Amino acid sequence: MTDNILISTEPASGEELWRGQISDVDAAVSTARRAWAAWAAQPITTRIGVVRTFANIVKRDSEDLANLIAREAGKPLWEARTEVDAVVNKIDIAVQAYAERTGKKKFDSGINGSAAVRHKPHGVMAVLGPYNFPAHLPNGHIIPALIAGNAVLFKPSEKTPAVGEALVAAFHRAGVPEDVIQLVIGGPEEGKALVAHPGIDGVLFTGSAQAGIAINRKLASNPGKIVALEMGGNNPIVVIDTPKLTDAATLILQSAFTSAGQRCTAARRLIVKESIYDALMAELVPMARKLMVGDPLGEPQPFMGPVIDNDTADRLSESFVALMTGGGRVLLHMRRTVPDLPFLSPGIIDVTDIPDRPDIELFGPLLQVIRVPDLDTGIAEANNTLYGLSASLIGGTPDDYGRFWANIRAGIINWNSPTNGASSKAPFGGIGLSGNHRPAAYYAADYCAYPVASTEMDQPRATIMVGLRP
Repeated sequence: MTDNILISTEPASGEELWRGQISDVDAAVSTARRAWAAWAAQPITTRIGVVRTFANIVKRDSEDLANLIAREAGKPLWEARTEVDAVVNKIDIAVQAYAERTGKKKFDSGINGSAAVRHKPHGVMAVLGPYNFPAHLPNGHIIPALIAGNAVLFKPSEKTPAVGEALVAAFHRAGVPEDVIQLVIGGPEEGKALVAHPGIDGVLFTGSAQAGIAINRKLASNPGKIVALEMGGNNPIVVIDTPKLTDAATLILQSAFTSAGQRCTAARRLIVKESIYDALMAELVPMARKLMVGDPLGEPQPFMGPVIDNDTADRLSESFVALMTGGGRVLLHMRRTVPDLPFLSPGIIDVTDIPDRPDIELFGPLLQVIRVPDLDTGIAEANNTLYGLSASLIGGTPDDYGRFWANIRAGIINWNSPTNGASSKAPFGGIGLSGNHRPAAYYAADYCAYPVASTEMDQPRATIMVGLRP
């Protein structure tokens, strides 16, 4: 940012992609506060119709949006297309979730009339989006918030503002009033201003634990604001006895290196039963070497693009060296494949002999391997983290998975599936440093409206049966 201007560059080339004016947060909040009540007063069918129109617009322009995501976030085009598909598919899921989780309910109370449960929107919601899924993840907050009748101030990551602008423009073309959903351009300071603003009724955040904790601390004395935090994880993938080592290796690579490891659900730690360690590494390491790293728009399509910027690539490289000098045994070196650009090849390092392994989210293509003697030790090692987002067990029996599921601390627990790729038809969230017990995806409806209980009679009718003087 310079001279009140935010500039976005393409990770794959370093060239400028977009520039725009830093937003006036106070003005945006004031405008949204004047607009939200009229939006909330619209029939629910009207609001649903508008977001369905949004889905049609995104679907019609899907290739343009996918190209923009690929260029600004550095994702291979094939993956950017799947993100656009997720944006479109969110609408039907959100409509169903609204009806199921926050729909109107009425109960007959006999002589006492009826009881009802309805939901009201909170008001003006701040949505703070990440750079790794610059369209899909904020959209997962925005759609349920709009359906419920809220106004939305969307601040995209300062690293992906062009995708944010395209998303908001599609909402406006669909018929969402310009004052009801607004783009807020800026960096951390604008994010902090939104969080702290007295005119904001809720904060819906996806990003790092450090930023999420800061938001939580800032709003700890203000229980009137709804706060939903999704903060990533130091996710384990545990591998025990299986005859399908090639499939196991494939699941590990998908978990650790899809999106260049820039997913909150990516596997950071591979915990392997010692008896199959050598055989699994003999499959995993050569397969990882074959993963293509390249231009997101290149042909043939690479498996991985760059990480988001050079600062991120530098920090990941430094972390790899720190693990190596701290006692880690390199199985596959992480390398900068293009000078002065943030392309990183996958790195795999055995950290079993490091006595105090760091419990941090290394957000990139770096996988740490830990050997264990058995499943119970593997479960204990998997739980050796303050995070609790995603965990997978590869191999074993149904009884093994039952023990794994019962004892793992995580909001997403899978068997013979990757740690990433969660369904929007299920809740999405974690515990510990991974979230504040407000899961997103299908359960996003829960934090976009609040329940109101009513007892209702068509005429006043009451008597006092006890305690009156004659």
